[in-house]
Amino acid sequence: MAILTTSREFGSGNMEIARAIIASLNYTFVDKEVLFKEIGAIGGKWEIWAKELDDSCPSFWEKYDRSFKGFGALLQSIQLRYALQDNVVLRGRGANFLMEGIPHAYRIRVVGLLEDRIERITMRESVDQETARWLIEKSDRERAGFVHALYGKDVSDPQFYDAVFDKRRQSLDEIIETVKQTLLARDKLKTDSAQRLLSMRAVSAKIKARLIMDPLLYVPILDVECTQTELVLRGIVRNSAQYTGIVEAARELAGDLPLKVELRYRA
Repeated sequence: MAILTTSREFGSGNMEIARAIIASLNYTFVDKEVLFKEIGAIGGKWEIWAKELDDSCPSFWEKYDRSFKGFGALLQSIQLRYALQDNVVLRGRGANFLMEGIPHAYRIRVVGLLEDRIERITMRESVDQETARWLIEKSDRERAGFVHALYGKDVSDPQFYDAVFDKRRQSLDEIIETVKQTLLARDKLKTDSAQRLLSMRAVSAKIKARLIMDPLLYVPILDVECTQTELVLRGIVRNSAQYTGIVEAARELAGDLPLKVELRYRA
């Protein structure tokens, strides 16, 4: 089946749409709780950093800190691993950017009138309207900052989605039906080549996460990209021993996938 990624303005009713798709199409729901459980199983320090950094705008220093880079790479690796299973809803955290160019992925964003969002939050959180407005502004700002730190892109820009649903123009039932029918149609776009591309992205994210998280291999400037035909390892290393260690670890994780090495020595 197709993959659904959801992004939302805080209090827009995104969860109702996700729940309806999960129930009607038997999808797996990958949200904060699922991701935290996965990260927590890896190690205590990563779980702590995840709780501190998740869905919040990192400071200037955190953006360039190993903990944030490691958490971001780990988060992407887990999201892509679930995407490979299909029948999945990836909620928030920039999943729409991870699925860009994947034909059987449907990337949506849900927005709504501020007054309606305030009303929903006052009821859901049992707070007054002033507090609800503050929560909405804070959450939207923090989430936008977090995604921008990971991808360098504006999470609210419509060009990064296949559809933007406005609760002012469509009812919840209409949105749910549109999403459901689109997912059923996009299931036909899941080809061997599309699945291979997604698999290569998952492997590249896994390699990047492992290399960044390993204190013996870590370098400040490192990336693993995925083209249509190969994985590309880029970065700046200090010496030949570090070069060898990184390349050997990357080749082992890449398996049979072609890996192009573009590591450079620091001048």
